[in-house]
Amino acid sequence: MLVADYQTAGKGRLDRTWEAARGANLLCSLLFRCAIEDAPRYSRIVSLSARAACASLSGVAPRLKWPNDLVLDDAKLGGLLAVASPRDGFVVVGIGVNVGWAPDGAAKLSGDAASSPHEPSVTPLQLLSEMLNEIDERSSLGDAQLHAEHRSALATLGRRVRVEKRAGDVLVGLAEDVDASSRLVVRDDDGALHVIDVGDVIHLRAE
Repeated sequence: MLVADYQTAGKGRLDRTWEAARGANLLCSLLFRCAIEDAPRYSRIVSLSARAACASLSGVAPRLKWPNDLVLDDAKLGGLLAVASPRDGFVVVGIGVNVGWAPDGAAKLSGDAASSPHEPSVTPLQLLSEMLNEIDERSSLGDAQLHAEHRSALATLGRRVRVEKRAGDVLVGLAEDVDASSRLVVRDDDGALHVIDVGDVIHLRAE
């Protein structure tokens, strides 16, 4: 495990940057030894554990936005990025959570209107400690249990979405499900089903 106090050139999906103020947020990378086919399991474990840790410490439970964000009322609270090494048999899951600071338009865990002003502020290390406890618990769960928890935590399901694929294609439709491999199932406006491995999802407002 590697923990950073701050970062100015963090890497997210699609080569986006992720910046954070010094000492304000949780910024860490976790290494898991596993077979390459099990790599998606550890992204689920970390995202669900971060969600549970946020709820335990602040009373505010974020939802998950497919594929890798934590959100509060559609505002981004955190994000994950998993990088696997098939040759060496491990996956590194990096996670950043806005604990005490957030850029404009994003959410943070401490100091939000939903948090009680009488509760002490959550620190990044407190969140990390609680998240590690949650990771230990979920590491013993079966795939079916993790899939069920992941599915119930996704704010994306049941929403109209715009999916921007890496090749530049765009899909608009209803996010109906997520399969056992964490792929998003979207029904387009013509009724055809699409299974999405990789894409950037935008939640659309109800018309």
